[in-house]
Amino acid sequence: MKQNFRTKLSTLVQIALIVCLASPLLLLAEEGMWTFNHFPSQTVASRYSFAPTQQWLDHVRLSSLRVAEGCSASFISPHGLVMTNHHCVLECVQQLSTAGQNFVQDGFIAQTPAEERKCPVFELDQLIKISDVTAEVQGAIAGKTGAPAVAALHAKEAELEKSCGSDPATLCQVVSLYEGGIYDLYRYRKYTDVRLVFAPEMSVAQFGGDPDNFNFPRFDFDIGLVRVYEDGHPISSPDYLKWSANGSQSGELVFVSGNPGGTSRQLTTAQLGFERDTALPSLIPAISERRGLLERFITENPDRAREGDEALFFDENTYKVLFGREQALLDPDFFNTKIQEEQHLRSAVDADPKLADDRSAWNEIAQIQKTRAKDFDETFATGMFRYSDLLGVAVTLVRSADQRILPNDQRLPAYTDQALAAIQRDLAAPVPVFKDLETMQLRWILSEARRQLGVEDPLVVKMLGKESPEQLADRLVSGTHLDEAGVREQLYNGGESAIQASTDPLIVFARGIEPELLGFVKQSEAQIDAPTRAAAQRIANARFAIYGTSVYPDATFTLRLSYGSVKGFSDARGQLVSPYTTIAGLFQRATGAPPFKLPASWIGAKDSLNLSTPMNLCTTNDIIGGNSGSPLINKNGDIVGLIFDGNIYSIGGDYGYDAVKNRAVAVDSRALLEGLSKVYHLTRIVDEIQSARP
Repeated sequence: MKQNFRTKLSTLVQIALIVCLASPLLLLAEEGMWTFNHFPSQTVASRYSFAPTQQWLDHVRLSSLRVAEGCSASFISPHGLVMTNHHCVLECVQQLSTAGQNFVQDGFIAQTPAEERKCPVFELDQLIKISDVTAEVQGAIAGKTGAPAVAALHAKEAELEKSCGSDPATLCQVVSLYEGGIYDLYRYRKYTDVRLVFAPEMSVAQFGGDPDNFNFPRFDFDIGLVRVYEDGHPISSPDYLKWSANGSQSGELVFVSGNPGGTSRQLTTAQLGFERDTALPSLIPAISERRGLLERFITENPDRAREGDEALFFDENTYKVLFGREQALLDPDFFNTKIQEEQHLRSAVDADPKLADDRSAWNEIAQIQKTRAKDFDETFATGMFRYSDLLGVAVTLVRSADQRILPNDQRLPAYTDQALAAIQRDLAAPVPVFKDLETMQLRWILSEARRQLGVEDPLVVKMLGKESPEQLADRLVSGTHLDEAGVREQLYNGGESAIQASTDPLIVFARGIEPELLGFVKQSEAQIDAPTRAAAQRIANARFAIYGTSVYPDATFTLRLSYGSVKGFSDARGQLVSPYTTIAGLFQRATGAPPFKLPASWIGAKDSLNLSTPMNLCTTNDIIGGNSGSPLINKNGDIVGLIFDGNIYSIGGDYGYDAVKNRAVAVDSRALLEGLSKVYHLTRIVDEIQSARP
């Protein structure tokens, strides 16, 4: 099976080879996650006889949203109704659930506006404006290296982001594109009163589970609906996407407007080699172990399913993604492609005397990878801390107290005045914390740190003392009160004096290791981030000199627009896969046992459903993680689907794009209405969508 997977990726390699060795102007049609201020409308027009106008682009941009927790979404009515994926609202659904009311398992339906329930922690960001601040940022860091370069960059970013004013509903973010070749200031309208309207049962939203994940044909009803409120009332959303009256058809031009999380297509081969040889071989076993622990945690006590299902779902997805990336980088043909791509660019630089100063940048980045490898154990071990909510809260409280004493432009980017507003809101949110799950996860984190760093490592000795990872985790979690929102809020508001006086065991623990953790952060910034940024900027300058902006930037979890068409593909056996599945196929695939077990709501509604209705579809749009919840729209800007996944060939999309087999996967707009109206009888929402149609 491993060999088959690598064989599948070889097709991506051959296509990428052709692309990379040619001028970027010859990029295969559908490749690219384009920014809205540099979208290639004329390229689209030359292939599809439709050129998105500025008015069209502005409307789609303002109708699109970013889910701060890592997804995409869109307004679909003038009354603040928002569509995204079920797995993008899953945390909210879990937080609203109780032991007696499991919305993850049973679904959530607000039949009246009064039943729409506020998500404890949920933020939607609407991109209002993009401004070029390249000259200001590059000017601030020019001539600086190491820690001074880091300090100058942070100060300039804080200054630019604060220039947007003090309105808590405004969020500004300095975005680095083309590895520092361009810096843009993105201004967002931030919405934090977001209320759950609808979420189906997880068994149909994630129908097929891990076996079907990153595959096609698919049969998921992966939708979540929320509504934005202000001052206790639904907002007016003048820019929203209307529902297509007839859905899509094979070969039709379609667009995806969303926030791809991150790609590595412009990294050097030295950086990719570090991922292949150092990072991924450590990450994959760790995630695999955690996945196994979660499975056992749930199996030993089925009542814990509500606690652990969300974490297990995302671990299964993460493992599959990381494994796919590793296989792509281990494929010799694929890696040779990246080598030839780099050599092509470097040869062009060598041939241009004006770019002489940029020639050494690749060698400098290669040297930095040696430093990264030397420091990787600490980076990896402390990075695992994020898998414990309670430990993360403790570290955040301790660090924010220290950072708030500093002037705004001298703080870490995650603790500026603008960032602290979100931190304070999240700490005060009444989210449930499952201590037995936290104990299991913290045991794993501490054991992983000891295994990675060694028993005699100073940080390990300081963390564990005379206790085992299990003993320490049990003591910290059983004794802490950080699971109580009031305690978290009180500690935050009390600042440094409250943190120093606290006897909460997790605060004491975080307080004790903070000097080491902060030291790792600053060391990494000075020795790795700053020199990498400087060298990458020179490569970007060279790339611009040769190619201009005809090449799209790597994804950065900011709004992008992808274009493509509804199109099937040939599978590993050479069989043509249709771009559509049907509701009939959903029932045919159901076995009555997880993960192919349909909920009673769908079984009971079968006779009323039009079984020939398209269920899911695939397209050639270039997407990546973070695009989940993105609207799939036609040239009229009307919704024809809802992106929720990619096929198996898309896993290598972090490093390259295969126009032949790479496919985005969406729920068909016709299936969405069919299910909302006939399975869930959510008439008021269907009427709201229908009344806004063209």
